[in-house]
Amino acid sequence: MSSGLRIQAPAKINLGLALVGTRADGYHLLESVFVPIAVFDAVTLQVESGPASIALDCGPALDADLPKAVGLVPSGPDNLVWRAARLFCERAGFVASIRIGLRKGIPAGAGLGGGSSDAAAVLRGLVALSGRAISPDELAAWALELGADVPFFLAPEPAFVSGIGEHIERIAGLPALAIVLVNPGKTLATADVYRTSDRLASALTKNRSGSTMRALSGLTQNVRDTVPALRDLLINDLEPAARQLCPVVGRISDRLERVGALAVSMTGSGATVFGVFDSEAAANDAAKRLRAEEAGVPGESERCWVRATRVLAHGAGPVGGFEEFLGASPNG
Repeated sequence: MSSGLRIQAPAKINLGLALVGTRADGYHLLESVFVPIAVFDAVTLQVESGPASIALDCGPALDADLPKAVGLVPSGPDNLVWRAARLFCERAGFVASIRIGLRKGIPAGAGLGGGSSDAAAVLRGLVALSGRAISPDELAAWALELGADVPFFLAPEPAFVSGIGEHIERIAGLPALAIVLVNPGKTLATADVYRTSDRLASALTKNRSGSTMRALSGLTQNVRDTVPALRDLLINDLEPAARQLCPVVGRISDRLERVGALAVSMTGSGATVFGVFDSEAAANDAAKRLRAEEAGVPGESERCWVRATRVLAHGAGPVGGFEEFLGASPNG
């Protein structure tokens, strides 16, 4: 008999992202507020006794509107999900036949953390299915080996994240902000964005290290009453580089402001841009208007992906929970 889990893997956005230094090994040090949002991938895990093996089945997208360029993911060892399963088995000494099902609702390579969230879901799921006693610190160390964003998704709640992603301080008091996401149907390689950012070497990046923690801490305390203040706080140091590599990022920002966003920023290394609205009704209306404008930015060959959603605030209920099943197909 096999046993398995179905897991919701949420996306995230960055409420501000500051580059505050570089380690000796070249990794960039950052400060940011990470918040999970109500856009999900679906991950299923099925474990059977038998020879060690890992099979990954990438099923149809959960969101039929995902642009082709950001809806396709590899189904073998190049996928972070597959690598997460292999890493767990190696470190935990777990031998089993593992089948993984993955259905995308989060655009890939979009700054929303979908791949990192999926990898964290696999780590958490295999801890539960294997019965191994893995400490939270040990699991977080494994997660960091997979990617800087993966540790956050082991317990996806609003958090102040620093270092290369390993320092995580959970925060409370952030409201369930209404947002609209717009992705231009283009992927941006994180390494390319960081390299371009290094070349630009903006004065903004050099001078913000002393004020970022204070500004973002103020955001978490005051945003409930002063949403418009976000306009001055949602600064992503990677956005100038992303705009140089993908000029449509700037045009999307303009469109979001035109339909009433109170604050606009890029998330992660792009190319997804989000706007903050004063209510879910306003966000839904803005998303409809953006789609009606022609479903994409004029002059662009790929249709934009537009979604109204919300921040999953601290205490809003379980995020990324498990549902157990027995003997079912991973994508069933």
